[in-house]
Amino acid sequence: MDPVLAVIQEVEQECRDRRIPMLGREKARFLAELVRKSRPRLVVECGTAIGYSALWIARTLRDLGRGRLITIEIDPKRSEEARGHLERAGLLSYVELWSGDACELVSRIQEPVDFVHLDNGYGNYYPCFRALEPRLVEEAVIVADNVGIGAEAMQDYLDYVRKHYPSETYWFTVNLPWVRRDAMEVTVYRK
Repeated sequence: MDPVLAVIQEVEQECRDRRIPMLGREKARFLAELVRKSRPRLVVECGTAIGYSALWIARTLRDLGRGRLITIEIDPKRSEEARGHLERAGLLSYVELWSGDACELVSRIQEPVDFVHLDNGYGNYYPCFRALEPRLVEEAVIVADNVGIGAEAMQDYLDYVRKHYPSETYWFTVNLPWVRRDAMEVTVYRK
């Protein structure tokens, strides 16, 4: 078995057991495929938790032979757990883990951003996106998770991207203890 997949499976089970929100396998595969197709140099993820989606993204970057991930988690203990999982999977060299408030930290990113994954507090999607927007390259891909279950709390974000950029909602049936059906919003940045 692929050692990365073994760690992914362990983290998936840990998230289920501890009721830590995560993408789930179906949405994670979709996210990884979007990363693969876009071939980004820099991915920014807001909301790491214990590293489930970061493992999928970093594995894809490794397979592409290019790019890196900056992932931001507000809870320092969870960020350290994610670091351990990424290290065990042999993917830490593709990832920078930042601990703190993503709404504040994303403004420190000065280089071009090709891909964004929003998976933090729903009310933070809009301020995180707006802070990153000046750094986005043409055709950057932005993936917002939980737009089914969190639509009301992230309505400012959804209204903004749907008005200004090509944006599409993708629905998934997920087998997670806290949700059975949810969606991701995929937006393409165009100047």
